[in-house]
Amino acid sequence: MRVLLVEDDKGVGEALIEALAARGHVPTRVSRGADALTRHHDADLILLDLGLPDTDGLEVLRMIRKVADVPVLVLTARGDERSVVRGLRLGADDYVVKPVRLAELLARMDTIMHRAARSAAALHHVVQVADVRIDLSARRVIAGGEEISLTTKEFELLAVLARRLGTAVSRQQLMDEVWGDAYLAISRSLDVHMTQLRGKLKRPGLLTTIRGFGYRLGE
Repeated sequence: MRVLLVEDDKGVGEALIEALAARGHVPTRVSRGADALTRHHDADLILLDLGLPDTDGLEVLRMIRKVADVPVLVLTARGDERSVVRGLRLGADDYVVKPVRLAELLARMDTIMHRAARSAAALHHVVQVADVRIDLSARRVIAGGEEISLTTKEFELLAVLARRLGTAVSRQQLMDEVWGDAYLAISRSLDVHMTQLRGKLKRPGLLTTIRGFGYRLGE
């Protein structure tokens, strides 16, 4: 799997990178929380230290969880109960206190990824809302029996909303998943694409704007 290691200690980082690569993983190391926030899209799993030089790792975890569901395993020397509980409540899939035996770490990583794979397999590949059928695998949209031609960005926006049917999705999450950067959320390009998408679907009310937050597909 592609592993993003967020670890500022060079010695620890290099040892982990070597061990993970030796077992067939594709690891990448960054040392700052800011780097984790811009590179998490390329990872199947994040190993996150909490003692980072630019920001606290728990804050990094909180920000990642606002925009992405990538599995995160906290790997830190911070073993106090408060930090462990907060890390898990902020969305960490597991919390491991250093030093940890490599075999245990690898086993915990495998457990997290098996759980994530089961969740992904359970997702519906076809979403139906009113008379609109969204085939996520084939990347096709049928509305009222007619196929709707969408641009790549328009379909990707619709797909993000379809996977969370009936749920309000923030601008940050849409920008993060479609454009690959949550920091672009102030861009007006999102609104332009959503306007074009609404126009092609020709179903007023199907896409709802949540003022000051984002968008929702369906009721």
